[in-house]
Amino acid sequence: MTLGKLQNLMGLEFDIMFKDNLSIIDYGIGNIMSVRRGFEYCGANVFLASTEDEILAADRLVLPGVGAFRNGMDALIRLGFSGAILAKAQSGTPILGICLGMQLLFSKSYEFGETYGLGLIPGEVVGISRTSIDGNSLKIPNIGWRNLRSGESRRTWKNTLLEEISTTDEMYFVHSFTAVCEDDFNSLAKSEYGGFDLTAVVQSGNVYGCQFHPEKSGDAGLRLLNSFIKTT
Repeated sequence: MTLGKLQNLMGLEFDIMFKDNLSIIDYGIGNIMSVRRGFEYCGANVFLASTEDEILAADRLVLPGVGAFRNGMDALIRLGFSGAILAKAQSGTPILGICLGMQLLFSKSYEFGETYGLGLIPGEVVGISRTSIDGNSLKIPNIGWRNLRSGESRRTWKNTLLEEISTTDEMYFVHSFTAVCEDDFNSLAKSEYGGFDLTAVVQSGNVYGCQFHPEKSGDAGLRLLNSFIKTT
């Protein structure tokens, strides 16, 4: 599968992938081109999946997204993509949700009313508190660079999506809602905002998600994307 190396302008060396195809789901919601450029920078063989058949043909799937949960789910259902995503998850295909795409992996959200999600990760999406743990006002959305730390049930990132990431690395967040895992073991990493722990990275088997934007997070984000390319 790996036939060579790519050393990009930042001096980071990534595997060049020729065999597997990585498909980014194009459902009209999301920063698709920046995500595509990020994966291509890492040497991935990238396609845009804009039909159910193209989703089903993918070796790896990426679900990006920005905006409201309800709009995202409405688009996936209207286009007939939700069933295809569920089928790929069940078949063992690696799937990565980014920002809203991560939230859509969960059971439901309370953004603009209760809306059911894909249900690939048990849990719900709720609004971030507008008051810090010590009673001060918090700016919503949460925008900025945040460090990651292990979840209480995950003491190591070895053999995970975050194996090449350290707690000194910062990722770029932009979100007003946060996911809460039903089983904390699915919470691979968290970030802190206003004294609260917010879910930053999730994993359930072959299904992964990150609340931040790795494609906008510099070399640390590229290392994460490269790790997803190499997942089996």
